[in-house]
This record gives sequence, C-alpha cells and structure tokens, in this order.
Amino acid sequence: MFTDEHLYSIALRKCSQIGDINFYKLVSAVGSAKEVWGFPKKDLAAIIGIGAKTIYDIGNAEFIKFAENELKFCEEQQIKINLRHLGDLPNLLNECEDAPAILYQKGEFNKKHTPLSIVGTRNVTHYGKKFLEDFFEEIKDSKLTSISGLALGVDTEVHQQSLKHNIPTIAVLAHGFHTLYPSRNKKMSEKILEQNGVLLSEFNSSQKPDRENFIQRNRIIAGLSETTVVVETAFGGGSVSTANFANYYNREVYALPGKITDKYSQGCNQLIAQNKARTISSIKDLIEELDIDKPKSKVGELFPYSDIKAMLSEKQQKIYDILQKYDSPVALDDIAEQCGFPSHKALPILLELELSGFIKTFSGKQFQIA
Repeated sequence: MFTDEHLYSIALRKCSQIGDINFYKLVSAVGSAKEVWGFPKKDLAAIIGIGAKTIYDIGNAEFIKFAENELKFCEEQQIKINLRHLGDLPNLLNECEDAPAILYQKGEFNKKHTPLSIVGTRNVTHYGKKFLEDFFEEIKDSKLTSISGLALGVDTEVHQQSLKHNIPTIAVLAHGFHTLYPSRNKKMSEKILEQNGVLLSEFNSSQKPDRENFIQRNRIIAGLSETTVVVETAFGGGSVSTANFANYYNREVYALPGKITDKYSQGCNQLIAQNKARTISSIKDLIEELDIDKPKSKVGELFPYSDIKAMLSEKQQKIYDILQKYDSPVALDDIAEQCGFPSHKALPILLELELSGFIKTFSGKQFQIA
C-alpha cells in the first residue's frame, strides 16, 4: 500500500526546520524524498534558500522510526497518504505555493462535483443558520461538494445541511487522525464518510488541535475551492484568515452582510468594505454567480420585504422606501432631497444599507435596490 517514498516523505517533513515550501524545494531539486534523505548535506546546502540549520535533522534515524510507526497507523486506520510532489493533491490545492507536502485522507473525492468552501464563526446566529438552511435547500439537486472545518457553529451547520440534503462534504481537520476535535462531532464525521464525504488533514498522528493549527488548516479550506463563502464572522475571526488566503490564491470570496451592530456580521461587512469579498444580496444571485447546476425549485429572495422592516432603523427604512419607487439608480442629491436629510448625513445611512446587502452602489454616487 505504501512505498519508500511515503516513508521518507514523512521522515523529511518531521524535520523541525522543513516546512511545506522547503520540502517541495528540496524534492524538486534532488528528485525524491528518499534521495534527499541520503544526499550529502554540503550539496543540499547549495540549494538556493536552504541553509545548514534547515537540513540539520535530515538523516536522523529517530525520524525514520517515527515514519514507520506513522505508516503502520495509517494502514490500520485505512488512511490514504497524498504526496504533493507525486501529483496526489487535488488540482486546485496543488496550485497554491504553500500547499501541504503531505495530505492524509479518509474517504474518496467525487471529482465530477464542484467544490465550494463555506466558513464562519463558532457562534453562529439564527440569521446565519437560516441562510445556510435556505442555501442548501436550493442546491440539493446540484453536483456540489461542500468544504468546511468541522468546528462548532457555521462549520457544523455546513456539514449537517450537506448530510441532510445528500451533498458530499469535506471536513478539513486541524489535528492528526488519532483524535477528533471537537469530540461532539465524532458521530457526524462518521456520517460524512458513510455518505461519500472526505476527512482531510495535513497533520500526522502526533499533532494535537493546537491553536496555531486552525489558521494553518484554513489555507487548505481556501485552496481546495475556486470560491469561499463567509457566512458570519467577527472582526479578526478565523474565517477572515480563510478569506485572506482565498484572496492570496486569487480565488473568489463572497460574504453574507449583516447589520453593523451585529458582532458576528462585522467581519463580513469589513471584508465587503475592503473589496476582499463580494456581497451576497440574494441566494438566487449567489447560485447564478457560482454557476451551480440549476436547482429544481424556484429560489426566493434572501431578504424578503416582510423581514426587511424588522431589520432596518427608521432612517434606513425611509431611504429604502424612496429607492423602492425606482427601477434605475438614484443620485445621492435626489435621495437627500426626498428624505429631508443633508447629503453628508444620508451617505452613511446608504453605506449601512449597502453593507447589509439591501442596496447596490453605482458610479457617481448613485444607488438602487439590490
């Protein structure tokens, strides 16, 4: 099942100074992990960007012993070992310069499905849950595979909704396969495998769910898909890092806007304001922009008018009602004249409405209902 290349790859990656980029640099220059292991260190040091400190651990017999135990563990647990330099990674992930040198896998990918990464806060609100319920209800007949991180909150909702609607889902872990974090999602992880999903991890069986692993894990979630959707997140939330990775990889990012007073919408609003994410104004528009296979049922608006009144302040509602009268964009000065607010006071209200996804902005300070 496993070869010498798997053995030496695990041993090489175990070396303290050899991360994914240096690993790939070494095997690309020398030819294979096995050859790197036996290569003269003075010649390895001649490789551009590789210093003596980096190659110090190469050849350590303890790491070979570790790798032998890891292979035994993977064989017993039916874990597949994907090596980047052998072309084993999914194509989109392989395009990322910092893609994992080794990716451990349980389950099998459906390569005919379109991958979609969906992330968000551990403190998901009713608003975020409702969005996910409605979104997955509309894409249930589509050839899609969802990707998330198995954490509590939005990640759990993504996997659960996928299972409910028979959509394959991929959970990317922040630890080795010797454990499952959080433990309350253990049964769900088993269902993911039962329903043609996949569990992935770049971490070997000695690595625990340490805090820094979650940020590192997020780059894989972003790298596996052409598109990342951020449902809810606070300022500086982990999902913001996923969006930043997706931007770095030149992938598309969408964010669900919310009220500026809602803590777990503020990160999404910030991503939109900084042009790091596109606004989700309706589920229908999102599905069309993602080019997902057309679902059978008709897609409704994300923000029905009956819900909007409850969400808007008095001033926001006044401006929204004015814009509703028009089928084309309305200039800021015309809006200010009709609502009775000076232009400099109407503009921040319009920005709030835009961040919440209720209106769209056009050049020349013109606005229209989304």
